[in-house]
Amino acid sequence: MVSAHSHTQKTVYRILDANLDRAREGLRIIEEWCRFGLNNARFSGICKHLRQELGVWHTAEIRAARDTPGDPGTDLSHPQEEQRADITSLLQANFCRVQEALRVLEEYSKLYHENMGMACKEMRYQVYTLESNLMGYQRHQLLWRSHLYLVTSPADNLFAIAEAALQGGLTLLQYREKTADDLVRLERATRLRELCHHYGALFIINDRVDLALAVDADGVHLGQQDMPIAIARQLLGTQRIIGRSTTNPQEMQGAIAEGADYIGVGPVYETPTKAGKAAAGLEYVQYVSQNCQIPWFAIGGIDMNNLNDVMNAGARRVAVVRSLIESDQPTLSTQYFLSQLHRIK
Repeated sequence: MVSAHSHTQKTVYRILDANLDRAREGLRIIEEWCRFGLNNARFSGICKHLRQELGVWHTAEIRAARDTPGDPGTDLSHPQEEQRADITSLLQANFCRVQEALRVLEEYSKLYHENMGMACKEMRYQVYTLESNLMGYQRHQLLWRSHLYLVTSPADNLFAIAEAALQGGLTLLQYREKTADDLVRLERATRLRELCHHYGALFIINDRVDLALAVDADGVHLGQQDMPIAIARQLLGTQRIIGRSTTNPQEMQGAIAEGADYIGVGPVYETPTKAGKAAAGLEYVQYVSQNCQIPWFAIGGIDMNNLNDVMNAGARRVAVVRSLIESDQPTLSTQYFLSQLHRIK
């Protein structure tokens, strides 16, 4: 006859075994992306170290308690586990998986070995830090690789235009709409974010930090009259991207000092998108090209006819509105812009 103590001990061992497997599997999934997707030795090394540390605790006596045929949880599933919309959702799901498993290990290992509980607690905080650093790194890597930036304006077929541009290779899109009700903005921003993430592109919200948080955007773009970057950073955290509009060298230097991840440079030409605002001109583009070490996008009235002039002034990244929003063929227009921007490295 099995004693109550023996039954409890075996149950604890089974719980530890299942969650050690879970945590190590989740870490391996994250590690593979760090290794092959990001080519980042530091992140993949952290994952490997955590897996190996967990492996030390995965002892023979814990493994011996495994009873896969008798585990009722093996047949349980959830629709969200059967699909992943993009690499971001895949990584976040596995970070959650690892963190939950480590929390279970932290508690139940107190009935097995006190040092194991302390070790799992420390690992859980390491995983939180890794998640923050990795997700932020992914976004910033894509920002550096982005050369064309679509800033939206209201259009009846906005989602079709956005998807066509994304199909053409667009990797950075900003939702900008000044007059719509918040409920409308929330709905449109959510749909655009889903589109962007489906195609592996960054999604930025204009001005509104609250809306960026509400729809889980990749970041926010702030004008000179918007909140200080430091406050936006407190609200958004270090993972997300913050951009700032600039029109002159002083504003450029101020944005960099504040910690902007990128800046907008312009308007290069007068544009109805910024009605009444004087053009900053190509001289400012040239100044920024010689003095700015963070990603920057020339913006304002840029189209296929003047793109070469802007590039000759030093721009390697541009942001456009009407050139894509009003294009009859947004996919082809996107491909044209990208082909020109990639011509000169």
